Amino acid sequence: MTTRPDDLNAQLDAWIDAHFAEQVAFLQALVQLPTDTPPGNNAPHARRTAELLEGFGLSAEQYPVPAELVQAQGMESITNLILRRRYGDSHGAGGPVIALNAHGDVVPPGEGWTHGPYSGEIVGDLHAGQLFGRAAAVSKSDFATYTFALRALESLSGANLRGGVELHFTYDEEFGGELGPGWLLKEGLTKPDLLIAAGFSYQVVTAHNGCLQMEVTVLGQSAHAAIPDSGIDALQAAVGILQVLYKQNDLNRQVCSQVEGIKHPYLNVGRIEGGSNTNVVPGRVTFKLDRRMIPEEDPVHVEATLRKLIRDAAADFPGIQVEIKRLLLAHALQPQSGNKALVAALQKHGEAVFGEPIPSSGTPLYTDVRLYGAHGIPAAIYGAGPRTVLESHAKRADERLNLADLRRATQVVARTLLELLSAPNKA
Repeated sequence: MTTRPDDLNAQLDAWIDAHFAEQVAFLQALVQLPTDTPPGNNAPHARRTAELLEGFGLSAEQYPVPAELVQAQGMESITNLILRRRYGDSHGAGGPVIALNAHGDVVPPGEGWTHGPYSGEIVGDLHAGQLFGRAAAVSKSDFATYTFALRALESLSGANLRGGVELHFTYDEEFGGELGPGWLLKEGLTKPDLLIAAGFSYQVVTAHNGCLQMEVTVLGQSAHAAIPDSGIDALQAAVGILQVLYKQNDLNRQVCSQVEGIKHPYLNVGRIEGGSNTNVVPGRVTFKLDRRMIPEEDPVHVEATLRKLIRDAAADFPGIQVEIKRLLLAHALQPQSGNKALVAALQKHGEAVFGEPIPSSGTPLYTDVRLYGAHGIPAAIYGAGPRTVLESHAKRADERLNLADLRRATQVVARTLLELLSAPNKA
């Protein structure tokens, strides 16, 4: 006799509650091993994660990315993990294969922490406390969410599962994902039917912005500051170019996305360097920009427009030359029609567990999910996050995760896997 879905959900919730201290300890161990990118020496974390999974009886396949590819991207080492489980028969026939992806690489911690960035320190208790550390929220948290959702699923008695689950733990999100999920997909190492990817808020995210990152080098001629006319001031030209680019943001704000949760395009200059000394006319200035693209924009047109703006602005400064290098082109994740059952299941179980409606929306961030979308894999973003990204302090000092959100998100994901893998066969 098949056990009722409500009874199975109750079993899942109870198993997760009973093993929650173990889950938190797993997350602490992941946070306590740094994966700052740069420098991006992330293979040791993958090996440690595989060891921890082995302790749960889960064997992960380890896929080292060739060193020459990793070094060309400015990193030191990457090993991606795939853990595969099949149900129903040896190949999981009759049901979907659902991948769960989270990334282990993180931005360096920076300054201003009041709790150690690699401490995994818990303030409060397991029920209402917070766990601090870089990647506590984004996205080592979902290594824990997805691992324990899978373990809960496999603890069930009376479930008739068909299909499969794959855990994809990857290490290249901060540099664009091409050597993380992008490499696994390109190499044909995986092709799931559905994807759930690391979350960062209560919402189920179904679309996201694209991102173009460029490095612009402004070249003039350095000279002694006492005889500035003998040089060509690269900084003055760079200021002129930047003024043109920032003025473009006034136009960007007039372009509104139709995707809920996404507003308008935006350009940010995040890094500037140049000059040699205060008494020298700077002959070289470099800046790096980040242009967020809404799903409705054409990335080719955006890049061509930016390049023309920069070159036209530089032409107003005699003797100045510019070099423009693309660093990243991440396409937007467009709303998908094939993820409806996945989104509906996450929302239904999210509302049941959290006691409030769980909306779906887009996000102005960009993620590795676009790489799965480019391979035709329907996806949704959901995991252990706070009500808003801002609350988590992601990419800022004192990043933290509400442990109650970790527990509840694990229950939602486990219930969703159960529903999708218990669906009746279609004739």
